[in-house]
Amino acid sequence: MTIGSDIARGPNTPRPGCRGYLHKRTQSGLIKGWRKRWFVLTHDCCLSYYRHQDEGKRRPLSTVKLEGAEVGPDMSLGKPFVMKCRPLSATRVYFLCATSNQEMKRWLGALEKAIHPITQNHVWVDVTRHNSNLPPLAVKNPECLGLLHKVDKMKDMWIQHYCILKDSCLYLYSGIRATHAHGGIYLHGYMVREQPYGSKKSTIELRPPSDEFKTFYFCAENPNENKRWIVALKASIQKWLPLHQALQDYMSRPSEETRM
Repeated sequence: MTIGSDIARGPNTPRPGCRGYLHKRTQSGLIKGWRKRWFVLTHDCCLSYYRHQDEGKRRPLSTVKLEGAEVGPDMSLGKPFVMKCRPLSATRVYFLCATSNQEMKRWLGALEKAIHPITQNHVWVDVTRHNSNLPPLAVKNPECLGLLHKVDKMKDMWIQHYCILKDSCLYLYSGIRATHAHGGIYLHGYMVREQPYGSKKSTIELRPPSDEFKTFYFCAENPNENKRWIVALKASIQKWLPLHQALQDYMSRPSEETRM
């Protein structure tokens, strides 16, 4: 099942948040050693750090993507409460030092959840997985359904699918008698608009919130059907945005702060 990129990752679902002061080992500049920095682990699995506790007011000094990183306690430096983080997307290894064993465990737990987001038991992911294994007519209370053609850029052709829209997810079936969805698009954060594409004057463009996900193009049988789908897609996405923001705010609540 594809959701923007992958249903298992749930790319736009909230991730565990954590924030607080840590000491970061540095080997650059005139002063080598440990520098106190304010670290923020955001819902999108990014670890950022600031000179002071001024997130939201200033840009971070640096941000690193954590998915797939290696993290764990480190004893090689002869200093207690040190954590090592080796991101997939970076050539360097980060050494971070907490002030207590309890604080180190809290950070390691949050980092592990960010690195392996598939382990999160998010209700929306469970529901979409369940729906993707149902035949199209068994999905309860769909918000829109019918035939759509989706462009296949590799083959340079439009391929017909029977589509079900439900709770900001578009499920794709080979036909109305299919036993399960063969694909789908997780639409949280997507923008929907009518747009010409190739020789077609009216298509449905689904544009993602960031470049790491795909832009999709669909086309119904006629412009009126396109408009019906566009209205339904926008309403489905908008319905979920307030909930998504509420979950983000909850995961980023100030009670997680470490005070030093």
